[in-house]
Amino acid sequence: MNKLGDRFFLILTLFATLIVLAMLGIIVGNIAYHGTARLSWQFITAAPENGMTAGGIFPAIYGTVSLVLLMSLAAVPFGVLVAIYFAEYARPESRLYRWTRMAVNNLAGVPSIVFGLFGLGFFIQSLGRTIDQAFYPGRLLYGQPSILWAAMTMAVLTLPVVIITVEETLRSVPREYREASLALGATRFQTVFRVVLPQAWSGVMTGSILAISRGAGEVAPVLFTGAAYFLPRLPAHPADQFMHLGYHIWVLTTQSTNVEETKPLLYSTVFVLLVLTFLLNITAILIRNRLRRGGTDRQ
Repeated sequence: MNKLGDRFFLILTLFATLIVLAMLGIIVGNIAYHGTARLSWQFITAAPENGMTAGGIFPAIYGTVSLVLLMSLAAVPFGVLVAIYFAEYARPESRLYRWTRMAVNNLAGVPSIVFGLFGLGFFIQSLGRTIDQAFYPGRLLYGQPSILWAAMTMAVLTLPVVIITVEETLRSVPREYREASLALGATRFQTVFRVVLPQAWSGVMTGSILAISRGAGEVAPVLFTGAAYFLPRLPAHPADQFMHLGYHIWVLTTQSTNVEETKPLLYSTVFVLLVLTFLLNITAILIRNRLRRGGTDRQ
């Protein structure tokens, strides 16, 4: 009877796995089939033309990559520091730890559109305009939507993912490593940053990969904080607006007056966004594997 139950459960899990793979294959296959029809080097390197029914999407690609890089530079270091506090310094019974843990858990469940409104209210209308009044009186430079504030908003959005992933990796490092380091006379700071953290670099990169995956495809937070409908030039300053692939797809889907004419452009843009996300993830995975091999060799 037990063997029959095990066999039934195995078949059930395999069936569920096949369903998920089939759904993924259908979605990706459909996008790849229709997306490659319009795909060309001109499409990737040119700017949009004729009301976004011709030309290319290079400004959107550039803006998306720039946004992801700025977001990662802001979210990953801060998330690692918070994770180190949770795993190495915080006392579970302390009020600060409980409040901070509750804040991180709540952030993980907040809808992305709320982050967009937060970015508009805090980064642009409060922080940005304060900077303009203090350093650029009479000018509106940082008190308007820009790639900087969009990246900061996306960093807040992806921060819980980085914190939780890195914290779990830090907690998985054997306690003996810490005890041996402290026994040899190292301080707690030296133990964390020279012994524990190098062992957890794979978790740091995993958190970065998850943040990139979510940040590259989110549209709602950048609607209010920096994405532009049509901007053929590239952002050259942190206070500039930018084009975004996800926002570009949303515009083509909802604002086009001729759906059939923009459908090939829409499919190709979605295909490029998927490929770009995969490339960013693969790059992070390769870096993670290299760091992991380097740590193994040093041991």
